[in-house]
Amino acid sequence: MNPGIESVRKKGSKVFREGTHMLPAASLMMAAGVVSSLEKVEKPFVTIINSYTTQIPGHAHLDKLGEVVREELTALGFNVWYTNIGGAVCDGIAMGHFGMKYSLPSRELIADQIETIIGAHPCDAWIGIGNCDKIVPAMYNAMARINIPAVYVSGGPMLSGKDSTDLITVFEGVGQHSAGKMSEKQLRGLAERACPGCGSCSGMFTANTMNCLGEVLGLALPGNGTIPAERWSEDGGGTGINPDRLDLCRRAARTLKRCLEENIRPLDIVTRQALDNAFVCDMAMGGSTNTTLHVLALAHSAGVPYSLERINEISARTPNICKISPSRPDVHIEDVHRRGGMGAILKEIARNAKSDLNLESPTVTGKLGDYVNASPDADGDVIRPVSNAFSATGGLAVLFGNIAPKGSVVKIAGVDPSMMEFEGVARVYETQESALAGILGGEVKDGDVVVIRYEGPRGGPGMQEMLSPTSAISGAGIRAALITDGRFSGGTRGLCIGHVAPEAAAGGPIAAVRNGDRICINARTRSIELKVSDEEIQGRLKALPPFEPKVKRGWLARYLLHVTSADTGAVFEI
Repeated sequence: MNPGIESVRKKGSKVFREGTHMLPAASLMMAAGVVSSLEKVEKPFVTIINSYTTQIPGHAHLDKLGEVVREELTALGFNVWYTNIGGAVCDGIAMGHFGMKYSLPSRELIADQIETIIGAHPCDAWIGIGNCDKIVPAMYNAMARINIPAVYVSGGPMLSGKDSTDLITVFEGVGQHSAGKMSEKQLRGLAERACPGCGSCSGMFTANTMNCLGEVLGLALPGNGTIPAERWSEDGGGTGINPDRLDLCRRAARTLKRCLEENIRPLDIVTRQALDNAFVCDMAMGGSTNTTLHVLALAHSAGVPYSLERINEISARTPNICKISPSRPDVHIEDVHRRGGMGAILKEIARNAKSDLNLESPTVTGKLGDYVNASPDADGDVIRPVSNAFSATGGLAVLFGNIAPKGSVVKIAGVDPSMMEFEGVARVYETQESALAGILGGEVKDGDVVVIRYEGPRGGPGMQEMLSPTSAISGAGIRAALITDGRFSGGTRGLCIGHVAPEAAAGGPIAAVRNGDRICINARTRSIELKVSDEEIQGRLKALPPFEPKVKRGWLARYLLHVTSADTGAVFEI
């Protein structure tokens, strides 16, 4: 990293006890109320880093969770620093307009803030409190980057609506409305009841996927991803903070104390095997395609070589035994929690499948097997037995071909079996906005392959999610595929292939596709091909003008200068 972070790793808060020249710092700590006397500086310092904001429903209650963590850490005898970080983006609110371009970049922004906070104010350990799409992986990345004892605790998933609705129901309702299948009054009523309270949106979308994988990676406690943020009041008329979530916060604080006392650090936990375990769980539960970006980014932060090809190897040996909204609209995270959560899923895989799972992997609480073996057996419905899996292979797949020589990603758990092999005619759009207008305007027909390009990490910039166009296709009932160098929400379902690499802005072959070209997709054989000769593709690419960045000033302009391709996790070069 750098000498400052190396010093934090070696000394932590001891830097404030090195001599009288550090008394000014101690004086300021007293002014802030962190310590009550100079003698208190002798105690260890821990930092709570919270991403609380009322702009995001997944975060609107994190102040309450933070106070519980602060009280517990103080009772354990620590000096407690508490800070909130900014830059948190709600993908649902940012969806469908320019604001979504800031979402993926916010991952780097938040990790950099955490490095800044701990580098400038050295502590002995820290606990991250977050919940939504980019905030969770940013905290994992920061844990690996800084590598001092750390624990992550999430705000928990949102409850589903009373009629098993969720945010994706509303997005797809927009498509149904555009196709004349739902009235505006019905759509407005749906929007009013689908998201009943705080928490990360209730399906197996990106936020919940990453919160669940935190348990398996070993950076978070069991239940981190599935204990609901809230519970229904006794009269069923409203919601309130779930006491089980508050108890998890207290246990997370006590776990941090254990990690500090036993010098357990993130890089002791985030190994190649831990990454394998995470992808095994991801395949078994059909998680978001965005996990490929975020787990690869974590591998980069941890210095662990990891490739897209490895994901297909794991998928080939991991049956998909659990489907959750959007792949199974009537099942939500709360249902998985009632059936035993990630532990029950991994227990079924460990006992009955020849997967790459290793239960000896260390976690912040012990070994992964301690949690898994104590979990209930698969219930047979929400979590199926391996013998009756939804599919013999995992819920994600990486496709390669002349459009995507460095790979592309599809959530096959959300693909109708009749669409696993699809050949159609390209209908090309240069932006997500033009594609959405075309879909809602009736331009896209059955048999089309919608191509949305120049929306990758550099081209977007920021690789905005494509939930609006994918939901519009699904809601309208159009039998079409979609491919993009951008990415999808975890809420996307259908034959939607993202992360096409290299991206169009980097001269990737997706930039050569023309309207009317035929594209063949075979999710079973993991292939995606443009039915055009290699010579013709190269000729078309040579004839293209140089890429012109869409943003030339500000944070996004700086971002696109340093960001790498999706197949490497869209991390920074430096």
